[in-house]
Amino acid sequence: MTRFTCIDLFSGAGGLSEGLRQAGFTLLAANDFDTAAAETYKYNHPETRFLDGPIQDISSHDFLSSTGLSRGELFCLAGGPPCQAFSVYNHQRGMHDERSGLFREYLRLVEELYPEWIVMENVTGMTSVEDGLAIKEIDSGLTELGYKVEHRVLKAEDYGVPQERRRIIFLGNRVGLPIVFPETCYDGLTRPYVTVEQAIMDLPELGVNDGQEESHYTKAPFSDYQRELRKDAPLLFNHTSPNLGEINLRRLQFIRQGGSWRDIPVDLLPAGMKRARRSDHTKRYGRLSLGGLSCTILTKCDPHWGAYFHPTQNRIISVREAARFQSFPDRFRFFGSKGEQYKQVGNAVPPLLARAIGRCIIEAISRKNNEQQEDGRCLNLQTTL
Repeated sequence: MTRFTCIDLFSGAGGLSEGLRQAGFTLLAANDFDTAAAETYKYNHPETRFLDGPIQDISSHDFLSSTGLSRGELFCLAGGPPCQAFSVYNHQRGMHDERSGLFREYLRLVEELYPEWIVMENVTGMTSVEDGLAIKEIDSGLTELGYKVEHRVLKAEDYGVPQERRRIIFLGNRVGLPIVFPETCYDGLTRPYVTVEQAIMDLPELGVNDGQEESHYTKAPFSDYQRELRKDAPLLFNHTSPNLGEINLRRLQFIRQGGSWRDIPVDLLPAGMKRARRSDHTKRYGRLSLGGLSCTILTKCDPHWGAYFHPTQNRIISVREAARFQSFPDRFRFFGSKGEQYKQVGNAVPPLLARAIGRCIIEAISRKNNEQQEDGRCLNLQTTL
């Protein structure tokens, strides 16, 4: 049996799976109820058994029978329970939202599958909803099951993702190993972040509501990031931009690179924003800066909620550009309507962040194995003497 086996719950399109696969994990099974995301996952992870439907309808027996494992044999159970109930963009967020309790389904399957390791991801808003009640329940639930668990907020840009993104990561194991989070690769100072320019500016120019699901590159890559993400991509997928209303096209003419709604003449602003303070909503109607990071990619690249205007072209970023900011390789293809594709990209764990986490787990095991081998050599030497 392959050593680093993994099951991915609430998988969505498969960003967490993709990163763990790159780290050396073998994705045996995954689950999600979203049909478009499931189509995307199945296409990009054909070797993985996908169990469709709500997690409440999936039993541990379903996973064990589909993977050939017995309880306790799974290496890692990964997953990101739906985060909308905790998101700061949800003004009615709270534990009353039925989606807020889906992490309990994850805990149920931890108990029933009894993996060696767990990896869980969620939005940082989980820390502030009802004084972090969900976090406390996750920590206590895993501890009661015999796991040592820690959580930490990680910045995706510290791991090579060209985007401002904060996520809370839970790591745990039941095998007595220390919990170690991945060391950062970038700090924005001595190790500069990957920029918007380095991420997307090799892609073909588009107009509004333009592009094709399959197309060809027209420029050579000019950054290491572009070269890595273009590797093994037979075509350019999902480089399509959404429609943009006339009023937003007029607004866009005034927004400088790195600018926002504050560049727009007052008479062109939405009614609610005409009364806003200049210090508020700093990202709304923003145009990306070539030398900066992307703002957080959400499920809708709606300019009313963030800086989603292309840095040099008068349009919203394409699905592929959003995927580049999330660090998906170009060979990774998204299915469903354009809106569903944006949703899949925005909901995903950035693969490069997931890869760093996966590699950190494998390195912890390798260190332990090396220490045991060294102890064995010392014991043999003492016996010989």
